[in-house]
Amino acid sequence: MSDRLAVLPQYLLPKGALTNFAGRVAGAKGGAMTTRLIRWFVGKYNVNMDEALNPDIASYASFNEFFTRALRPDARPLANADFICPVDGRISQFGAIDDDQIFQAKGHKFSTTALVGGDAALAAKFQHGSFANLYLSPRDYHRIHMPCDGRLTRMIYIPGELFSVNPTTARGIPGLFARNERVVCVFDTANGPFVMTLVGATIVGSMATVWHGVVNPPRAPQICEWKYDDQNIVLKKGDELGRFLLGSTVVMLFPKDTMSFNPAWQPAGPVKLGEMMANLK
Repeated sequence: MSDRLAVLPQYLLPKGALTNFAGRVAGAKGGAMTTRLIRWFVGKYNVNMDEALNPDIASYASFNEFFTRALRPDARPLANADFICPVDGRISQFGAIDDDQIFQAKGHKFSTTALVGGDAALAAKFQHGSFANLYLSPRDYHRIHMPCDGRLTRMIYIPGELFSVNPTTARGIPGLFARNERVVCVFDTANGPFVMTLVGATIVGSMATVWHGVVNPPRAPQICEWKYDDQNIVLKKGDELGRFLLGSTVVMLFPKDTMSFNPAWQPAGPVKLGEMMANLK
């Protein structure tokens, strides 16, 4: 079956209703029922609880508490690199931005302007720059960390679709990451700006950042923006930036001539938080 045919049902599913229902279930404190759900999930997806700061499944009051669990402090040492991988997951795609076009999958690209919600001036800062799309599967650790030191300047919430973001969907739906709901976080660094985009998906109950808390729900029907020029919100390399309540994808943008990616990285390859992502050119 072709990828386009495989994703056809997603156009028909009531994705918003499914997502709202999943959010309610994940946030519920159901006692023994919650514990059974978590235990099933751990077995189904082979989640490694030995890495968790709290490995006791029965101690989590809600599925969300389990899903956004912290790791042991020694579980993800930080590499001696200028840019570290910010998440556990798999590489969807990475490399050079072709003018303003980001490679999604064979036959599919999307623009930096579309990704950041139509802000052409912001997108222009990444013309011919570098990008990385990283997919977090259900089994992965779902907190997002900083790839380098940065000072927060803006956050933009962009309403959109709620398609799945798994590899099949990335191959089958044009412009996927610039169509789905997303939260764009803009930082200044010693080497220029960078963008970290949290992409929503089907049954992603919410996305949250450490400075704002839960961004959605509620799901606003229009673009919302927060500016932090008058605040000194600085996050260091490896610091937690945010988290997904159920899995999704992050898309990062960096300026031209900034970085050389880890030569061991390959599309579809696994990655871990803290490993080398890139060094300065």
